[in-house]
Amino acid sequence: MKSDPIPTAPSQAELTISLALLIPMLSAIVAITPLAIDLYLPAMATLATSFHTDITMVQQSLSIYLAGYAVGMLTFGPLADRFGRRPLVIIGLTGFAITSLILAFVNNIELFLSLRFVQAFIGAAATVVVPGYIKEVYGKNTAKGMSYVSLIMMLAPLIAPSIGSLILEFGDWHLIFFILAFYAIALLMLVMVKLKMPSDINHGQRSQKSFFGAYAVVFTKPGVKLHITSGVLTSFAFFCYLTASPFVYMEVFGLDKSLFAVLFSTNVGALMAANIINTRIVGKYGSRRMLRASTILAIFAGSALLSVNLLDLSYHYTVAALIPFMGFLGIMSVNADAIVLMKFQQETGTATAVIGTLRFGFGAVAGPLLALFYTGTAVPFSALMLGAVMLVGVCQIASRRTSN
Repeated sequence: MKSDPIPTAPSQAELTISLALLIPMLSAIVAITPLAIDLYLPAMATLATSFHTDITMVQQSLSIYLAGYAVGMLTFGPLADRFGRRPLVIIGLTGFAITSLILAFVNNIELFLSLRFVQAFIGAAATVVVPGYIKEVYGKNTAKGMSYVSLIMMLAPLIAPSIGSLILEFGDWHLIFFILAFYAIALLMLVMVKLKMPSDINHGQRSQKSFFGAYAVVFTKPGVKLHITSGVLTSFAFFCYLTASPFVYMEVFGLDKSLFAVLFSTNVGALMAANIINTRIVGKYGSRRMLRASTILAIFAGSALLSVNLLDLSYHYTVAALIPFMGFLGIMSVNADAIVLMKFQQETGTATAVIGTLRFGFGAVAGPLLALFYTGTAVPFSALMLGAVMLVGVCQIASRRTSN
């Protein structure tokens, strides 16, 4: 079977911006999503009071935001491939800033929910292009670049609720959206001045496919489906953790909120450490080896996690199993995505849209499945996470046989 050409990174002379600025800037662009989701979490009760509604109605804005983001990725992914990445970043950040400003002035829940959808939809135009830029810069070492971006942007959901609480000490919920608007405007100014990559100038690198033609290329590309599935299953395992961890730590094991916050941060730290390790060694071993090795190790860690909960051991054993498990999931995620992106020369935006939408879609299934298998213990979430990584292992075995 004819192998795909391995994309090479542009030389430093071809780059008009240093990596020391480019990577943080791309990370900051991606971070608008976790910031928009997590920054206003401490203000939910205040929002409910301000809009004269109950908090469950305000909580719907989270699901609406994720839906808008998914639709936006599907819309703007192929457009970025056709018309270029830089215009989409400018449109996305401009629209995000304007919508954030308008959100700061709304006075009813219906308009708030509608604008949250618009904010997510237009913001996706900026974020969907970032993996394409990473692939352009790092070439065959795309997983290394993806790890750098993941490492930096993980700080956003970790610190955003605390920043939101701090903002509420100085003002009301309106100030949160003013700050989001200011963040997007400052980032837009930096992009306008500094973000000028070779692909932004060379129009010959852009896709000539139609909107649906670009999706046809992604879904029919040999060797892509199994790696997309691997990434989606990894994301599902991660969403199982996000959904179940408050219940497992605080209800099953009876821990208080403070200790839960510490343990949650520890697992985020494991993800960050895993990305640091990946940046150091993926260039030597390659994304395929890293994905396969981390999958095998994740199966062992997941088996340990399930075993300690079947044996009804103390929470210390669950924590000890989860820390490496989350780290291996982080390595699996960035390498699965990198393998997919390296398959495409001109449809990286469309591929990113497919990956992102499927990740969010299957991540949303985690909650209902955990509810379906509810037993009042940590066994269902452990079993679902282990099952997901075992299916990734099946995908990797099938992929290896297909490529041989």
